[in-house]
Amino acid sequence: MPSFFEKLEAAISRNHSLLCVGLDPTPAQIPDRYRAGATTTTEAILAWNRAIIEQTGDLVCCYKPNIAFYEALGADGMGLLRQTLALIPAEIPVLLDAKRGDIGITAEAYANAAFDDLQVDAVTLSPYLGKDSVAPFLDHAGKGLFVLCHTSNPSAGDFQQLEVSDWRTLDREPNQPLYLHVARTATRWGDQVGLVVGATYPDAIAAVRAAAPKAWFLVPGIGAQGGQVVATLAAGLREDGSGLIISTSRAVMLADDHRAAAEQQRAEIEEARAQIQVTRLGNTQRTPPTAPGSEQETLITALHALGAVKFGDFTLASGIKSPIYVDLRLLVSDPALLGTAGDAYARLLAELPCDRIAGVPYAALPIATAVALATGTPMIYQRKEAKAYGLGKLIEGAYRPGERVVIIEDLITSGGSTLKTVESLREAGLIVEHVIVLIDRQQGGVAALAAGGIATHAVFTLTEIVDSLAERGLLTAEKRAEVRGVLGVG
Repeated sequence: MPSFFEKLEAAISRNHSLLCVGLDPTPAQIPDRYRAGATTTTEAILAWNRAIIEQTGDLVCCYKPNIAFYEALGADGMGLLRQTLALIPAEIPVLLDAKRGDIGITAEAYANAAFDDLQVDAVTLSPYLGKDSVAPFLDHAGKGLFVLCHTSNPSAGDFQQLEVSDWRTLDREPNQPLYLHVARTATRWGDQVGLVVGATYPDAIAAVRAAAPKAWFLVPGIGAQGGQVVATLAAGLREDGSGLIISTSRAVMLADDHRAAAEQQRAEIEEARAQIQVTRLGNTQRTPPTAPGSEQETLITALHALGAVKFGDFTLASGIKSPIYVDLRLLVSDPALLGTAGDAYARLLAELPCDRIAGVPYAALPIATAVALATGTPMIYQRKEAKAYGLGKLIEGAYRPGERVVIIEDLITSGGSTLKTVESLREAGLIVEHVIVLIDRQQGGVAALAAGGIATHAVFTLTEIVDSLAERGLLTAEKRAEVRGVLGVG
């Protein structure tokens, strides 16, 4: 049987999601549509839970039922919990929010109830009684344990913020808030141990991440409790862009359309995650990626989040009608993303014979500059028109006839503007055989350039962009089909 974390990581990868949906029903909040036809409260809640699971199963990384809402309904409620657990697909992990905390045979009974009887994959625990209270849960191999660390409730600071010292580490850690001592201590109990860290205090999330850099965090508090997605992810994401389970309950459960609410939450999380990863790449020494993969998906998502890729009804400069519009001029407003795009060009440039690169005015000039900085390749560029004063040059920058120049363009539609640049550079005695673009719109430009003796190398095609966005839940299946239909790719 796969472990909780194996199932979790598989669901994150498969569903492109860090979203966990809580299943926390209360009788007073049952929507009327689920009361209709139900003869009992538990029947109505089961219909409610079933609808949520059926509508969101491909959008989440985890489900989190809070046992209190089921215990409150007595014996019928525990039966309802078992029925709800049976509805959850086997490949999606279940984290039981129980906050158990006791020692000895009592803790063992709690662990057996969660893992042997209910057969959930993970559970929340209180650390107040120390490792003794967690040890029986650790004995269940492959299960996830999430220890309360820093919670969102207003009075949590009465205990969690208390400055404490540990005589065993006094020379290294003289004073620290209790919640950080919990983070450091609990994560040493085993690889199965994660932490519960509320979303309403991003500074605390960042502090816990520094104390437990590899641990998984369960993060409640997004939405109804006031937690902000961007601040939470910026503070808590691990270096690998993962490590967070973002939990929401009421925002999905009480929505008229559970799927639409979950899609919106997932999209917000994924866009924030991509943008944060791009920013982190921009703040480190970048090296060109060696192969397509997660960095390319991150770049696509970040372009969408920036507004550089939009969907609607547009008329392009060529007069072509299009359901998608690409505005890469926006890259100048996000230096980190510009640098990441430059790295993607650099990967392609490394395979080509090149003495200099030439940016096509105007949108591609900042990109070409980023490529020059990333690769150390000298850059030139053609002016729109020759100056009527000074040297009257049409091509700016130092070069010698006979040198090989690779053109840097932002995107290619018909290829007309690129061909004009090629002609000017060739007239100056330069050898031009290749162009690199970020996006090929797949509307005839590659063929037109090939007829002019130019090979096109694209980081992405438009099809790859819409497919990636759709797979991440950032584009509807209908819009994806519309764009693919316009491109003639079915």
